[in-house]
Amino acid sequence: MFKEPLEAILDRTDGSLGALIMGIDGIAVEKVLVGEGDEANLDIAAAEFTSLIRNAQRTGTDVGLGGLKELVISYDSASVIMRLFNRDYFVVLALKPDCNLGRGRFELRKAELQLAREFAV
Repeated sequence: MFKEPLEAILDRTDGSLGALIMGIDGIAVEKVLVGEGDEANLDIAAAEFTSLIRNAQRTGTDVGLGGLKELVISYDSASVIMRLFNRDYFVVLALKPDCNLGRGRFELRKAELQLAREFAV
């Protein structure tokens, strides 16, 4: 059910390494990884990102900035965009470092709108 939207994100975003839908508990709901993304253990990295998401959510609330919408992390070998569906689920997109982050962000926003009903709590 969720594999098709993830594959569409990867198809429309050049240089994608993988896309995952994650629960805030660190368990992947669905994942689609391409060659280099599978080798880079993106599923394990995404599970570790849940602590960053939780901390950023808490910080935003504590200082009055509101809820977390998106988090971007850039590494030497990849950039990672995380977009929250709600406080319990988020989507992760990993890109090669020279890719178009704007396109990736746009595709994640579209996926959020498309899948919003599925993740309504």
